Amino acid sequence: MRFDQALARMFPEHSRSRLAAWVKQGQVRLDHAAVDAKRKVWGGERVSLSAPPEPRDSAEQAEAIALDIVHEDSAVLVLNKPAGLVVHPGSGNWQGTLLNGLLHHHPPLAAVPRAGIVHRLDKDTSGLLVVAKTLEAQTDLVRQLQARTVARKYLALVHGAVARDGSVDAPIGRHQTQRTRMAVSEHGREARTHYRVLERYAGASLLECSLDTGRTHQIRVHLQSIGHPLVGDPVYRAGRGAAVGPLANFKRQALHAYRLGLVHPQSGKTMQWEAPLPADFRLLLDDLAV
Repeated sequence: MRFDQALARMFPEHSRSRLAAWVKQGQVRLDHAAVDAKRKVWGGERVSLSAPPEPRDSAEQAEAIALDIVHEDSAVLVLNKPAGLVVHPGSGNWQGTLLNGLLHHHPPLAAVPRAGIVHRLDKDTSGLLVVAKTLEAQTDLVRQLQARTVARKYLALVHGAVARDGSVDAPIGRHQTQRTRMAVSEHGREARTHYRVLERYAGASLLECSLDTGRTHQIRVHLQSIGHPLVGDPVYRAGRGAAVGPLANFKRQALHAYRLGLVHPQSGKTMQWEAPLPADFRLLLDDLAV
């Protein structure tokens, strides 16, 4: 049979495309020689496979990544995540994530699941995140999140004139056909977002948003569902037509987690932090205010 067919039988834990790539790269050898995948084999030949490491195998490695640390003590670390930084390693982003930077900043976090990360922000959302530095602190913070006592407030710039303050109480689940997206769905999980109008501009409104729940893409999905998608959101922008002026030039969702409040896991004291708007967001608001 053909060499590639035999390999598929010998190494069923690997996909055919992966094996074919390794044959082409010379990492699979037949009787110590690199051969073509179509080469006929008859039985009795010697096969050697030198599989390169998978990116995911080295995902949780320490990397020297600059972190904007707002607060740090023996139990928790609060940081201001920049837009563009992925929180957890995953498909397409196995290195260069916040998790990698945390392991470099504080190596003992390798003993804490997910390097102490207890909640996340989307890649292109900026703002405050809390990280647990011990297992005890992580357990406490997870319980606070489950009890919905962690106060998180966001600044969001949306398309259109939002008439008044309000709330969106609508379950969120995976989109039926586009699996990388979320959507309001009767079969989804409970989700509530509250918003308050802070400022109105030509074609846009600045909102302060707070969450009762923490669903994936919650603010983005909820605001899009009421006809006011986030400025710059490449995924949830349908229904607003083409943006013009400064709004058209903003290349990420205009969302910033500016305030975070919680009960400190060790001291029991209520603590709160704020992070100023990043420069690109501030510049956009300045342009709109002219």
